[in-house]
Parts: sequence; structure tokens; C-alpha cells
Amino acid sequence: MTHKINTETCTGCDACQPECPNVAISVKKGVYIINATKCTDCEGQFDDPQCVAVCPVDDCITEV
Repeated sequence: MTHKINTETCTGCDACQPECPNVAISVKKGVYIINATKCTDCEGQFDDPQCVAVCPVDDCITEV
């Protein structure tokens, strides 16, 4: 599985980007996105996806 950032609820706080161990989160045209080919849901590295764990907005980052 991979995750997706809901651009309508994302506040652009930048909490998720530095926490991603796979460097799968980037900013394109002022919007944060998750590269599905790089996202591993942090499997083998953490118990939970780190982007979801640090995001201050409920349901902003969801499983695809």
C-alpha cells in the first residue's frame, strides 16, 4: 500500500516531509505529494507510517 496527501486539508506545515525515511514526500507547485513508487508505508523501518504519525491534521494523509 501507499499513502496520499489530501491537498484540500493539508496545511503545508512540513511536518511529514523530513520524517519520511524513503524521501517519498516532496513539494510540487506548493502542494505536498507522496511518490507512490518510493512509499513503502515505512514497512520494515517503523510500526506505523511516519508521515501519518506526525501529521497534525486528522485524515489528511490516507492509505490508497
